[in-house]
Amino acid sequence: MTTYVEITPDAETYLADLLSRQTTKDMAVRIFITQPGTRYAETCLAYCRPDEVNPSDSVQQMEKLTVYVETMSIPYLEESKIDFAKDKMGGQLTIKAPNAKMPKVTDDSSPEERINYLLYTEINPGLASHGGEVSLVELTEDGIAVLKFGGGCQGCSAVDMTLKDGVEATLVSRVPEIRGVRDVTDHTQTENAFM
Repeated sequence: MTTYVEITPDAETYLADLLSRQTTKDMAVRIFITQPGTRYAETCLAYCRPDEVNPSDSVQQMEKLTVYVETMSIPYLEESKIDFAKDKMGGQLTIKAPNAKMPKVTDDSSPEERINYLLYTEINPGLASHGGEVSLVELTEDGIAVLKFGGGCQGCSAVDMTLKDGVEATLVSRVPEIRGVRDVTDHTQTENAFM
């Protein structure tokens, strides 16, 4: 049996009990991520009637329930866990998917995936303190990472220093395919600029 999402025994029992209360027979659970790989990603758990099964979904068959997993979401569900903690009020179902916003990358991941991972996990958290962010627009054939700043970085007077000393230095040292970076942000827009 392939396991895409770790579902604890307590969570499996809880979900199976919920499904048994439904009027539709053979009800299952479907797991998917909306906007995977973005900062807006959300992990979703939904009822799945037999007529709602997507033929491209992967199946995680468990002892007490059937779980359909959206195939496109699988890389973003690595290390995910669904648990149920009983308490005085009944209990709480929790879903943890640490890679929903950015899948775990390896040396075999594409340069774009490794760039996005560094932007999301290392560079953007620092820029967020100033209300800013940076995203990858494209990686050119000659190894230039084309970037776009937003939020407080757009129009900021220190963006050149941030680009060269922070972003470019980090990306070039960590992703060998990159020779440099280029900013394509319209910095004439300064309404939300940090400086």
